[in-house]
Amino acid sequence: MAVPLLFLKMFPEWFAGFCLAAVAIGALVPAAIMSIAASNLFTRNLYGALVRRKMLPEEETRMAKLVSLAVKFGALVFVLKLPATYAIEMQLLGGIWMGQLFPSVVVGVFNRWFHPWALFVGWIAGMGSGTAMAVALGLKSSVYPLHFPAFLGGGTYAMYAAVPALLLNLAVSVVVTVLLRAAKVNSGSDVTDASAYVG
Repeated sequence: MAVPLLFLKMFPEWFAGFCLAAVAIGALVPAAIMSIAASNLFTRNLYGALVRRKMLPEEETRMAKLVSLAVKFGALVFVLKLPATYAIEMQLLGGIWMGQLFPSVVVGVFNRWFHPWALFVGWIAGMGSGTAMAVALGLKSSVYPLHFPAFLGGGTYAMYAAVPALLLNLAVSVVVTVLLRAAKVNSGSDVTDASAYVG
């Protein structure tokens, strides 16, 4: 509220109104980009998998438009009807949650060693531990005081909750991969269409 209050206190009403309108319009740009990204991800990765058939481009476009509209209205309801602190709490959790996608998305793209189920179990462990650390702090901060036992040098170190959660995510992914490989659990096959590869 610092910038809007500055406009209201320091400038004439007509200029403050102009500035507040500019702030609102400026907020719509990233919101529109995020809703478009969310709708495309939903349409191609979830809805497309549920209908179990290749959708026509027109069908994808129609579904993405509907989902984008739903996301925009959902965000509007969230902002207008829920306490303002929820937005900050979701921002804190969002950073922690996004970090947990690193092993599955980034490492999984460049290295096929990890078992897909192990990456999923590691993701659950990272999400759970990261969320638990943020909740333990009352969702007021994402910097968690991590206590190390004596055999690891002891002491308490404050760190971003996403980091220890990510380390747990990776450790669980490695251990479960080794166990699943030893048990000879099938890791499935890559069904990516050959035309998707460049060169």
